[in-house]
Amino acid sequence: MLKPRRKRICRFCENQVVQIDYKDPKKLTKFTTDVGKIIPRRTSGTCARHQRQLVQAIKRSRHLALIPYVSDIPR
Repeated sequence: MLKPRRKRICRFCENQVVQIDYKDPKKLTKFTTDVGKIIPRRTSGTCARHQRQLVQAIKRSRHLALIPYVSDIPR
């Protein structure tokens, strides 16, 4: 039999973050893969509201070149 999984708690709700800042690239890169894709909500464990804010912050940060669109790994 499978054990029931514990529900993940949103990191942002836990720390009572109201707005996710796009000027914090260190925090935002934790939610992207090394290829550059944004980690989905089911994997990261963030709630829907904060996932929407996170995606918007990552896109803004990429547009301003604070974080890269893709990594520098050559193929």
